[in-house]
Amino acid sequence: MPKMKTKSSAKKRFKITGTGKIKRKHAFKSHILTKKTKKQKRNLTHAGLVHKSDEASIKQQLCMK
Repeated sequence: MPKMKTKSSAKKRFKITGTGKIKRKHAFKSHILTKKTKKQKRNLTHAGLVHKSDEASIKQQLCMK
């Protein structure tokens, strides 16, 4: 059987931490920033973790078991 290919979109958006959790960036930080407050933009800067219920599907896209 051939090797599984990683989804390119997932590979660009997610990183695996040392403990096996999945890191992600926040949305709403790319454009239309003038109407957002400094506090909003600052809080969107920090990376977050993927919710536990979504981890399985993302790991499948990244070809991890």
